[in-house]
Amino acid sequence: MPYPIENKGKYAIVRAEVEMLDGSTAPELKEKFIELNKENTNFIILDLTKVKYADSSGLSAILVGHRLCRDTNGQFVLFGIKPAVQKIITIAQLNRVLAIAENEEAALNFQVA
Repeated sequence: MPYPIENKGKYAIVRAEVEMLDGSTAPELKEKFIELNKENTNFIILDLTKVKYADSSGLSAILVGHRLCRDTNGQFVLFGIKPAVQKIITIAQLNRVLAIAENEEAALNFQVA
């Protein structure tokens, strides 16, 4: 199970247990976000500490999670972003859109500025 879910208070933490978030792994992550949304879970934290690489499919899955939470007045927060993943997020200018925390504790206490 590459995307186990852990409940912590109002947040569901989705842990990406993959090294590459790409066309072969991103569709399952996207499906997890859709399932959580159907269960009325709209406060999601995505743990990317094990992800070393992401491509456009991975970013697309992340954006689905972000959109589903935003559209239901929830919150979507990322943490554990490795430099290579941060680089693609920055190149795509998604760092302006996505909530990014330094660590899990900061993600759990994240407040929108």
